[in-house]
Amino acid sequence: MMRDQLAVALKDAMKAKDAPRLSTIRLIQAEIKTRDIANRSAAKGDASDDEILQILAKMVKQREESAKIYEDNARPELAAKERAEIVVVQDFMPKQLSEADVRSNVAAAIAEVGASGPKDMGKVMAVLKERYAGQMDFAKGSSILKELLSNG
Repeated sequence: MMRDQLAVALKDAMKAKDAPRLSTIRLIQAEIKTRDIANRSAAKGDASDDEILQILAKMVKQREESAKIYEDNARPELAAKERAEIVVVQDFMPKQLSEADVRSNVAAAIAEVGASGPKDMGKVMAVLKERYAGQMDFAKGSSILKELLSNG
């Protein structure tokens, strides 16, 4: 379970006195705790592993955007800090699919759902999100899906 992995990693980072890794793991746990609280108010229970993967993907995306902004504003030291956090967060995520894999998975999902046009995008995206949470960049998947359905 993802929570167990994070707890072990937190202890290991403390023992190793790895402050950057420790602070990033604490950030991850804080995001998960926030989701748990939101879920409880909606009577859903604690965040599932799939939800945790979504949180991690969101954290990576936020840090990539921040790093770009820092670089654009001549703050390379802050951009480097964001990129170091990305590496730590990605340690807890499954390997990301290549563009070729995304393309083949999107095509398979289209065939499975029987999608014939842009109106079926939601059905296909639901299948992809269920199967590839944390492994696929859904913005990229969505653009490939649009391309395949419009050429269809």
